[in-house]
Amino acid sequence: MVSAFGAILEPHWFCEHCIMAQAFNTIALIGKPQHAGTNETLQALHDYLRALGYPVLVESRVARQLGVDPACARDLVQLGEEADLAIVVGGDGNMLGAARVLARFDVAVLGVNRGNLGFLTDLTPQDFAEPLSQVLQGRFQTEYRFLLEAAVHRHGERKAANTALNEVVLHPGKVAHMIDFAVYIDDNFMYSQRADGIIVATPTGSTAYALSAGGPILTPGLNALSLVPMFPHTLSCRPIVIDADSQVKLVVSPDDQAEQLLLSCDGHVNLAVNPGDEILIAKAPHRLRLLHPENHSYFNVLRSKLSWGSKLF
Repeated sequence: MVSAFGAILEPHWFCEHCIMAQAFNTIALIGKPQHAGTNETLQALHDYLRALGYPVLVESRVARQLGVDPACARDLVQLGEEADLAIVVGGDGNMLGAARVLARFDVAVLGVNRGNLGFLTDLTPQDFAEPLSQVLQGRFQTEYRFLLEAAVHRHGERKAANTALNEVVLHPGKVAHMIDFAVYIDDNFMYSQRADGIIVATPTGSTAYALSAGGPILTPGLNALSLVPMFPHTLSCRPIVIDADSQVKLVVSPDDQAEQLLLSCDGHVNLAVNPGDEILIAKAPHRLRLLHPENHSYFNVLRSKLSWGSKLF
């Protein structure tokens, strides 16, 4: 079998997560502004891709720092509309911020790690050339990660909403104290709770904040959510995993003493919540198209990032 690039493709390329001979016409570069290491990697990527003849667009916030042609600068929405591959340089936080925008468009996303853990960023800044070359030839794995949409309702009116790739967290904001709330799954009452808050995490977010709160790790392909209470006022309350097609409703007690609570989406976007408000959390209508090098293994990532024991035999 011969790909559009002329490469001989072995039969094992035909798996449900592999895409062969994917052509990328325009490539976008995204990164954290005013970060020396990120700018260095972005510059190296820009020069590498231009040398290969690819049209390259650069996120507006970093384009000036790289000294690229202003005609090639775009904001995130424009990058989603015009590019078919976006390379995000930074940590998982940078990937999360870009993902919430880019997921609305049919654009593939690949990460270069300039952060700490880097669960979502596969390539290294020192050795990106070979795996990136394989990706550009259509030799990669692809997977779709779903996002959550969270909306705050007050007196029957939708007041604010945003999306999250990792998790949605109801918490008291800057001052730690217990809050009272009820949890409904598809309008079925599950429990009332006194706790410091609750985390509603996707499989992508199960290795983030939810993990530190004692939640389970969910492999990326699961259609599931984990609900993880934060320091509940009862020893019998434990994390629970539910179908991701369910709607989660959080109802804050109207008698809660907090002046204002917060609903955080990926720790980046905070929505104001008042006592008595209802919060509806469900799957967003769009998914993130995430690319990995062809030799990517989720369990290798877990072992590496979480310092699990290596194979004994």
